This record gives sequence, C-alpha cells and structure tokens, in this order.
Amino acid sequence: MKGITKRWVLNTFAVILIILCILIIAFALIVQNFYYSGIRQTLNGRASELVNIFSDYNNSFIDTAKEYVESFPDKEKMELMVIDEHGNAVINSTGFSPDNEEAMIDYDRALSSPDHCGDWHGEISSGENVMALTRVITDTGNNPVGAIRYVVSLEEADRKIFIAISAVCLVGILIMFFIFISSTYFLSSIVRPVREISATAKKIAQGDFNARIDKFYDDEIGDLCDTINYMAGELGTADKMKNDFISSVSHELRTPLTAIKGWAETMQLDGFQDKRTLEKGIGIIIKETERLGGIVEEVLDFSRIQQDRMVLIMDRVDLIAELDESIYMLKERATRENKHIIYEAPEMLPIIMGDRNRLRQVFMNIIDNALKYSSSDGVVNINADHVEDDIIITVADNGCGISAEDLPKVKQKFYKANQTVRGSGIGLAVADEIIRLHSGTLDIDSTEGKGTTVTITIPVIKEQPESEEEQPDDE
Repeated sequence: MKGITKRWVLNTFAVILIILCILIIAFALIVQNFYYSGIRQTLNGRASELVNIFSDYNNSFIDTAKEYVESFPDKEKMELMVIDEHGNAVINSTGFSPDNEEAMIDYDRALSSPDHCGDWHGEISSGENVMALTRVITDTGNNPVGAIRYVVSLEEADRKIFIAISAVCLVGILIMFFIFISSTYFLSSIVRPVREISATAKKIAQGDFNARIDKFYDDEIGDLCDTINYMAGELGTADKMKNDFISSVSHELRTPLTAIKGWAETMQLDGFQDKRTLEKGIGIIIKETERLGGIVEEVLDFSRIQQDRMVLIMDRVDLIAELDESIYMLKERATRENKHIIYEAPEMLPIIMGDRNRLRQVFMNIIDNALKYSSSDGVVNINADHVEDDIIITVADNGCGISAEDLPKVKQKFYKANQTVRGSGIGLAVADEIIRLHSGTLDIDSTEGKGTTVTITIPVIKEQPESEEEQPDDE
C-alpha cells in the first residue's frame, strides 16, 4: 500500500475511525448517564417518602423502619437496609443478616450532608456493581436516630448499556466497512487510470507517440486522458514534421553540395582548359554556395525565433524599393521557368519603420513560394496599396493551391503541405514572425486547384504633430 491509497488510509480513514471512536465513547457516557440518572432519581423519589413516614412516628425508629421495610413494594428491585443510630445495619429486606463489614460510603456522606442524604455507586466486596443511597433520619433536635439505605444492583442496567454500546459499535463497524469498500472502489477509479496514464506517459517519453489512454470516466481524470492523448498526437505530428524537416533540409543541402563537388572535381582534372566551361562551373559553384548560405541563414533565423533572439535593425524604409528589388531578383528565374510576374508599382507609399533586409527576405520567400507552386505558364500577381493606416501587399498565384485541411498549418514550423516541392518548411514560419515583429500580419487564403493569395499588412509611421516653437523670454 503506497501513494494515494496510503495517504488516504493515514489521513481520511484514520480520521473517520478516530471520529467514530469519539462518538461511540460519547454515546456510551450518555447512555450510562441516562440509566444511572434514572436509577438515582428513583432512589431519590423513595428517599423523599421517608420525610412523611418518619415525620410523626410514635413508636421507636426501629419499629417504624421495620414496618416500612415490611410494606415496601419494590423489594424485588432494590434492597432496603435499616441502620441504627450507631451506624450498624440491623434490618435487611432480603431476610438475611446485614453485613456490617461492608463499607457504606453513602451513609458516611449522608451524615455530613446538609440534607442528610448521600449516594454512591461502585463494586461491593462480592464484585457486584451497585448504586446505594442513604437517608439519615433525625429527631426534632436534628440529631440522627438512624438511617434507611437503598441498594440497587446495576448489573441489569450495565447489561442494557453494553447491548446499546455493542449495537452502536456494530453500526460503526458496518459504516467503516462500507466506507472502506466505497473508498476502495473510488480510489481504484483514480489510481488505476493514473497508473495507466503514468505508463502511457513513459511510452510517449520513449518516443511511442501512437500510445493512447482509454478514457474510463467523463470527469477530470477523463479530461486528463483526453489531454495526454491530444498531446501524444501533437507530439507525433511535431516529430513527423521534424523528421520531414531534417529530410528536406538534408536534401536541400545535398543538392548544391553535389553540384559544387562535381564542378570542383571537373575543374581539377588534368588538361581542363575550356574557359567557357570553367566560367560556367565557377558561376554554378557561386550560385549553389549562395543557395547553401540562404538555407543555413534560414535555419539560423528559425533558431533565433525559437529562442526569442531575433533582433530587427529598425529604420525608415521605402517598401516600394524593397519590393521592386525582390521582384527584380526573381524575374529572371520566372522567365526561365516560363512563369509570369505581373506587378505595377504604385506611385508612392508612406514610409514605414522596419528592417529592410528582413522585409526583403519576407518578399523573396513569398514570391519564391508563389513561383514554386505555380505550373508552367502560371501567373503571379503582386499589388501594393495604402489603406488607412496600413500598407497592404498581396501576392496571388494561380498554382496548385492549399487544401482546407493543410491551410491552418502552413505557418507552423516544419510543416510542408506539398512534400514534392523543394524547401525546408520553415520559410513561412520565419516570414510570419518577421511581420509580427513589425506589428503587422501575414494572412494566407487559398483554394485547392485554384491558387493562393498571401496578404501582408504593415502599419505606416504616424506623423507626429509639430511642436510649437518656444518663444523667447521677454527681457
């Protein structure tokens, strides 16, 4: 027994047991007091009769007491004893000779009591539990002339008290039993799922993202099971995306490295003197090296974003110039792939605060994606406009588009909706973060088979009201 079960037994079950024991003890005292008080009241009632019986007696005390004993109606319920003025028992209602060796504590108390009455209960020499009450009779001068002692056995009362306490103890045991059974079932309903959750969590930690927990109850434990199952699914998806990312980046790195190595080995051959081929090889090496640098820089950017370490060099930026340069750099590639970029530069756009290199990186990434996912003879439309306090740039293509299932995920890290197209899967995530750092938004709208539209919104610089020139102080 350990864990939750042990804590419950030590805390809850032990507390309930202690409370039940206290209640049983309190009940026993109440029941005992009830029976003993009833007997004591009966004895007091009998003793109160003596005031009338011995108030005006003509005979001696002994004769009157003898008549009282003989006519006493409750001889079977209690024992009467007549005590003379010297403290000796002289008459007994049982018919046996009184035992003067027995201590009479109640008689001693009655002698010293103002009301001449004393009681006591306890065990006598025979071991029997009794209650005794003595009433001292006095003459007109308030001098003791004798006493009447009532003695009642408490065995019957103790038997009833024992039965009542036993019944309560039995009820307590039954209560504890039912509490134990119900609590065991309840604890099992918690401990069993928790153990399964623990076992499944270990499997997930070891890389088994297909592990799932059966949902037993529709409560907090059930919600925890759903959460862990959801977590496992998300981790599995993230792990797959990570593996796809590693595979994509490995492929992206391998292709230019293969080209660089191939041309380097070609130029290293003996007798290689073709100047045109040499220039072409050097050009390819430079181009592929730049491509490698771009991939590495993209991965580094993503790492900076993940660690919240991307820093922008903010300055006043003319977005038209940066957008024009990005389009110019990709125009030749579009022509080579028989694709068309349609762009009409606006006359003027407001100045914004931004990092020109990062913004150019975003434009290059978005336009590059539009070209990648467009088929031959495809068209990419680019527009820039000033709407209220924002500059809105749209890049729309008529390519393959994105499915409704993939669209919400395309800006997530490592995610690639189309695995057949080159790319690392982190370009959009980096672009989205860069625009966010510019206090803007990057939204994607797409229909599968019809094309995709990317909308970039960046706030412009709000002109500050000119401060009034300070007037010179009057001399």
